Amino acid sequence: MMAVSNDLLTDQRVARHIAVLRDAGCEVVTVCRTDIPVRYRRGWRFYAAFNLRLWRRIRREVRSDRCDVVWANDTDTLLGCWMAVRKWRVDSGERRVKLVMDAHELFPEVPEIVDKPAVKWVWRTIEKWLMPQCDALITVCQSIADYYKEKYGVEMTVVRNLQGSGCQSASARQQDEAVGSKEGHVLLYAGKVNVGRGVDWAIDALEWLPECRLVVAGDGDLLEEMKAYAAQKVWADRVEFTGRLMPEKMVALTAKADVGLVMLEDMGLSYHYALPNRIGAFVQAGVPMVVSDLPEMARVVRTYGVGAVIDGKKGSERTNAEALAEAVKRVLAREWKEEDFAAARQDMDWNKEKVKLLECLKAITQ
Repeated sequence: MMAVSNDLLTDQRVARHIAVLRDAGCEVVTVCRTDIPVRYRRGWRFYAAFNLRLWRRIRREVRSDRCDVVWANDTDTLLGCWMAVRKWRVDSGERRVKLVMDAHELFPEVPEIVDKPAVKWVWRTIEKWLMPQCDALITVCQSIADYYKEKYGVEMTVVRNLQGSGCQSASARQQDEAVGSKEGHVLLYAGKVNVGRGVDWAIDALEWLPECRLVVAGDGDLLEEMKAYAAQKVWADRVEFTGRLMPEKMVALTAKADVGLVMLEDMGLSYHYALPNRIGAFVQAGVPMVVSDLPEMARVVRTYGVGAVIDGKKGSERTNAEALAEAVKRVLAREWKEEDFAAARQDMDWNKEKVKLLECLKAITQ
């Protein structure tokens, strides 16, 4: 049974894991926030209510003897999953039902709570207490695995958050008539419109990029604020907000981009060590990218030469926007070919990553 606090329709990492497990013959039952709606939408009340209902829901599955593995996606579902598994183990005296935690990020270090000591303490306490009790631990990059190893002494399997090979290639994109019919180069930001994601930098950068237009695909806490911010600009007609898109539409939009933008401010360790899903998606689609100078994402771009790196440290908004614009100019000045992405595609291959996922599951269920 797989638990996630997001909406499964747009959580591509969880969707990929479910597909792999089902292809391997597993029956996967999922539970997300739309399956167990709670009165509160955010904050501690949401997490408390969600985990309580999650515990009750999973407990029913465990008691019915239909569940062999409980899979907690991220720290914010771990408590409810653990309570259900622990209760069954105490009552039955067995350890048959396994508990897996899949950490998509350093949850206590996300920007929304990094400056809230009490909230951070709660999540860290949950991790310190419960992660060593899991039968398997998975995360998205080696930096996060190393962090948890040092902090709690736990070993984690790294299954990178990569897109499959379903994106159109650069050559296919060049043949798409829809691309040629649009004016200007397409800069694509895809993901949450939240604090520290650099959407405002991208909007401001258009001042120095008169031949470019920006497409922002996604929603988030700052979506309306960013729409209002863009509307104030003289170049507002070159900014488009699509809202949240289904995966197949996101693949099509990615194929039409000229430059992919993956920007994070260094606002805590979660962002610092992030390896966003979009990195792999742009590689698979043959779209050069501009990324922040943070360890995991910058390593990909510098190692394989698939774009440019900007300074992601805090500074004036104008400085950040100008740095972004200069990086975009460097990318657009180069003629990109299919072979430019070959080495990165070979490394960032979901077919390799999913083998590690299945091996991890096999190790705890045999």
